[in-house]
Amino acid sequence: MSKRPIFIAALSLAASAVAFAAEAAPVKNIVIVHGALADGSGWREVTEILQKRGFQVTIVQEPITSLDDDVAATKRVLDLQEGPSLLVGHSYGGMVITQAGNNPAVAGLVYVAAFQPDKGESLLSLASTKPAGSMDIKETKDGKYLYLDPGAFAADFAADLPKADGDFLARSQVFASKEAFSAKITEPAWRTKPSWSIVATQDRAINPDLERDMAKRAGSQVTEIKASHAVFASQPEKVADIIEKAAKKAGE
Repeated sequence: MSKRPIFIAALSLAASAVAFAAEAAPVKNIVIVHGALADGSGWREVTEILQKRGFQVTIVQEPITSLDDDVAATKRVLDLQEGPSLLVGHSYGGMVITQAGNNPAVAGLVYVAAFQPDKGESLLSLASTKPAGSMDIKETKDGKYLYLDPGAFAADFAADLPKADGDFLARSQVFASKEAFSAKITEPAWRTKPSWSIVATQDRAINPDLERDMAKRAGSQVTEIKASHAVFASQPEKVADIIEKAAKKAGE
């Protein structure tokens, strides 16, 4: 019997095994999109935890000048990654990843106390369906941007953080354009990509019941964490655990 067919069969089997291993490998790139009225600095602990677990983490510092601008900023970061990425969005960042997640490089989506819109929905239209607790939102003098009164920031946004940390978040917040809040989603990525959702049960910025409703509609895998809207900063280990599980599952 010729050894050639056996050799070819062995090569084919080896190639198939390598291909399967590549497909089953977990996603190693984590791209985080922060929310409005905050910047990416509050994600430092989550980032460091994930890096120690072998992930490549990048934070998008979007301008929040418009949804299109923020999606473009996210795409620029995605373009820098080698291999597939898991997109993580907090608060308004959920709007961004829902649109930006249609990028073929995105393997899955994680919503962290975030808006999870469907086609034709905006942040404002969603928020009005189940309003959260009253937040002390202010307008800039030109009437084009919004921010959270620093004096009320801790109670409204980060009630479970040490005062110094809440004060820092208040002073580093990114003002959000009204245009970004009224922009509508054209194609929700969660309809074609796997998604996970973290509900912050003590959230005063987004009604926790709204977070639950949006996640259920999207068919997301849901985890509830007793935390404020700043769950990523007050419960970094738990948030990192969910992101890690999502990355592994998205890579299967």
